[in-house]
Amino acid sequence: MHSLTGKLCAAVFATLACASAQAQPAYPSQPVHMITAFAAGSASDIVARMIAEKLQGELGQPVIVENKAGASGQVASDFVARAQPDGYTIMLATNTTHSSNPYLFKQLRYDPVADFTPLVQVCNFPFVLVVGSKVPARNVAELLAYGKAHRGAVNYAYGNSTGQIAAASFDKITGMEAAAIPYKSTPQAMTDVIGGRTTFMFVDLASAAGHIQSGALRALAVSTERRSTRAPDLPPVSEALGKPGFDLAAWVGIFGPARMPEAVSARLADTLYRIVSSAEIQQKLRQMGADPTPARAAAFGSFVARQKSVWGEKVRQAGIEPQ
Repeated sequence: MHSLTGKLCAAVFATLACASAQAQPAYPSQPVHMITAFAAGSASDIVARMIAEKLQGELGQPVIVENKAGASGQVASDFVARAQPDGYTIMLATNTTHSSNPYLFKQLRYDPVADFTPLVQVCNFPFVLVVGSKVPARNVAELLAYGKAHRGAVNYAYGNSTGQIAAASFDKITGMEAAAIPYKSTPQAMTDVIGGRTTFMFVDLASAAGHIQSGALRALAVSTERRSTRAPDLPPVSEALGKPGFDLAAWVGIFGPARMPEAVSARLADTLYRIVSSAEIQQKLRQMGADPTPARAAAFGSFVARQKSVWGEKVRQAGIEPQ
């Protein structure tokens, strides 16, 4: 009797489970939210909206880009790490959020590896050293001379960790003793460099291109060890200083929260890889100053794990103490 009852219960539970599974709508059945860690107008915001437009067409659902700027990307990262892992919240992230923050802050509310599902690697961004038009420096040597003549009054702005680490490294190598001025976002930092309230900054070429073309900002060098195809006339910082080893560029990729259903993460990963590998998106990335680096989820996950160590060493070399 007990055996029969048990079999009946098992059958009922199996039927209910099957009905429940059948009742679950196929993914996606509602809008997808793509979170960015930086403000509107930043390079990551531009890339997010470019990809979201294509992803929306592929998924047949709205893809809404949300800017959650603050705390060097911690606000957005923490939000996504704690979101439901159902595929309806994803994040366009950078080396700031997933490589350098663990070394810039004593405590993070998220783990950049354990709390996320890698989906696709998108691109790299070379950074450029810029000054405002009010600073009388047209090359790195003239900026150093200006800094020496105005010692104690020179400072640098930054709106993300790449800008912070690059500027701190430059300051340490050159002995400028410039003060660091943090901003909530890159556009805010650029505004103060343009206005003459800060002396210089390292900024991704995509964000700064319009201001450089207008003359509001003057680009002096690139942060990569080799000349960039995006700005071939600019010397690398290493070349300008005659000191090898200065090589910094930002990476961009897309994650979901950890513990996503495999079918959902695979659908997103395959779709996103197809989008970022397309000739159209790669052309648009190059036009905005990025180097496309499409990589599938597994390769991207290995890359992120390696980059965490690489950026830790860069933070140490820059002499930045965690906050």
